[in-house]
Amino acid sequence: MISPFRSFSVAVSSITSPMNTESQLHLADGFSYADLHTIHGLRRLYTAWEQFFANHNPDGYKQFCALRDRTAEELPPPQQSAILMRAAEAVELFLAHLFGIEAERRALAARIERERRITALRSEFLKRAALRHKQLDTSPQRWQILSDGYEQVQRLFPSLQWQDEEAALADAVHQLQEAARGASTNSIPPDRAAELLTLLEEYLLVRRIVAPETLSGWLLAWTPRKTDPAHLVEASTVVADGVERWHGTHLRHRDGFALTDQRASLRQVMGQIDYCMICHERQKDSCSKGFRNPDGTYKRNPLGVTLTGCPLEEHISQMHALKARGYSLAALTMVTINNPFCAGTGHRICNDCMKGCIFQKQEPVNIPQIETSVLTDVLGLPWGVELYDLLTRWNPLRLERPVPLPYNGRKVLVVGMGPAGYTLSLYLLNDGFGVVGIDGLKIEPLPVEWIGSDQVPPQPIRDWQAITEPLDRRIPRGFGGVSEYGITVRWDKNFLTLLQLILQRRGTFLLLDGVRFGGTITLEDAWEQGFDHVALCTGAGRPRIISVENNLARGVRKASDFLMSLQLTGAAQHDSFANLQLRLPTIVIGGGLTGIDTATEALAYYAIQVERFYQRACTLIAAAGEEAFWSRFRGDDRSIAEEFFAHGQAIAAERTRAAASGEQPQLLSLLQQWGGVQLVYRKRWQDSPAYRLNHEEIEKALEEGIEMIECLDPRRFVLDEHRHIRAVVFERIAWDGTRYVPTGELIELPARSVIIAAGTQPNITYEREYPGTFELDDSGRYYRAYTRAVPELVTE
Repeated sequence: MISPFRSFSVAVSSITSPMNTESQLHLADGFSYADLHTIHGLRRLYTAWEQFFANHNPDGYKQFCALRDRTAEELPPPQQSAILMRAAEAVELFLAHLFGIEAERRALAARIERERRITALRSEFLKRAALRHKQLDTSPQRWQILSDGYEQVQRLFPSLQWQDEEAALADAVHQLQEAARGASTNSIPPDRAAELLTLLEEYLLVRRIVAPETLSGWLLAWTPRKTDPAHLVEASTVVADGVERWHGTHLRHRDGFALTDQRASLRQVMGQIDYCMICHERQKDSCSKGFRNPDGTYKRNPLGVTLTGCPLEEHISQMHALKARGYSLAALTMVTINNPFCAGTGHRICNDCMKGCIFQKQEPVNIPQIETSVLTDVLGLPWGVELYDLLTRWNPLRLERPVPLPYNGRKVLVVGMGPAGYTLSLYLLNDGFGVVGIDGLKIEPLPVEWIGSDQVPPQPIRDWQAITEPLDRRIPRGFGGVSEYGITVRWDKNFLTLLQLILQRRGTFLLLDGVRFGGTITLEDAWEQGFDHVALCTGAGRPRIISVENNLARGVRKASDFLMSLQLTGAAQHDSFANLQLRLPTIVIGGGLTGIDTATEALAYYAIQVERFYQRACTLIAAAGEEAFWSRFRGDDRSIAEEFFAHGQAIAAERTRAAASGEQPQLLSLLQQWGGVQLVYRKRWQDSPAYRLNHEEIEKALEEGIEMIECLDPRRFVLDEHRHIRAVVFERIAWDGTRYVPTGELIELPARSVIIAAGTQPNITYEREYPGTFELDDSGRYYRAYTRAVPELVTE
């Protein structure tokens, strides 16, 4: 049977031994790297931080102690936040000193300050300018005078990097403002500085009218869009084959499976922070706490989405305020109070906070983008991985438990290593439990120098890039469940490597792959092995099977099967030998995010599949001859092989043409010529889960060339003479203003592949195998975890 734990005592004691990599990381104040991985060392670290805080900010430390020890009167939340934010700043300064990265911390803060000048140019300088310049002269003569004056300003500051005009202009305005106050070291008289500032005010206001194209991409020109719940997605419509299809208004180049979203720049992030109202100061931070009705219940938006805000009640507004002041590590410290595994959330993952943003009639603050930027800015510092790893288990701002509890002798079996499983494991570890995480998939091991072992402690990682890989060459590791195989390369899966590393460094955690609960290990086995608790973190359930004729025909598959095969077999890589066949045109049936992801990945995969086939076919033809190669194929296989060969040849020709002309290959036009990918939903798109919960993903899919069709319900899959899918027959569904009504009109759309993403249904396996042991929650979809009859669990 499975041994539930490695030796905790050996693991913990081994990490306190001298390290052969200590010369790479010199911690201050007599601490060793090993101290960061023992409870005794973390307690010492907390004491050292308290001393640092008391010396650095005596009043702030006194207030923090009163808040922590609950010796003062109950303070209003804004005052509590202010105390925590001062403590977070002390954490940043202390950790920068501890890791010897003060210079790098100051350099990052200086970058933030420079970007803040740009946001101030928009939110302060121009706002005041608009009040002073009610009537603008936009005549060509006046525009020429203003342009000449602007050139004088540029000549006045030749040392500024005017290649980045927006940043240089913000720096010039800042220096002129200093000169106008008489506080500048330059030689510009205050009167002259004030005169130039007035000229720049008018110049920028007129430029926005006369030459707005010259401000394209500037924060200065950005304005939030008004939101219309019925038209959240910008799309054009085209009628083809008797149905209306949504198309993207602008297309985005995609070629393969590299990361498709490089995330926002620091300038864009600072623009979003400047847009934020910092609502926690007025107790209006609905992004964190949700929108409430007078009776205490949550409000719903016009699409019926409950505005609960962040489910973790993350300190969002406080994070923004700290980041705006240049305290990136302090902002991350604030985040990890309630969301220690923020590497698994953030940009392109969750958006409950955006739904709850105070801006309900215009686009919300892009909070996930900011959160991920806060994390990546810290990871980009020297020893950034170690800093984040430390904050997942040591955080002075986590008042009730800043340091993990010692092992309490209780053991928990966590079934499933997806987002729920790995997050629960971290909380259990910090509460003193021993955890064994199991997953039915194969999980690739991490290098022992990263995570350590019973005999060898981990080595500190200086650079975040040392553990990252380009996504199109990254080996799928299996860790992370749906985050690994279900989410597309819109999200950086290197974060999963980071999360796996953090868990596997913990001495009271053991990860076992290829273990199926109910098969490899049963509930009875778990009790026999000494587990005290079993937590089921196995996802929402099995894919829903739709009732359609010829449901099991060739070319028809479920979205979960397609995505898992694509990601876990490495089929998306150019050197893969995985057998995953897809033909165009492809129809994806469903209206959720799984359908969106399936559609985008199917379109990207087809190009790789046929190009790979063509290249290997050419190699075999060169070695054995064309006749010998084609003689291997018979019947339907021959026609599919010829189809793939022709399409691969066309892609190769397009790449040759693009390389010769210095352009990007236009693969999308070829893919659409061969049928492309259509996403079909049985209702209106504005009623779909994807539209209601995350319409941004619909926009991104349209940008990649996906066609979207609404109000069609599948009735029959039409087969060809080889029993392969040839078309799908749909029934048109009409919306009469109150309900959906079948019209009886049948529409046939061509399809050589059909992928069904019709949602999931509860997995009843556990209830069938162990009646009365596991019970469904009130939603009827998720199982409550089960604890056997044991004495009260010790948590303190």
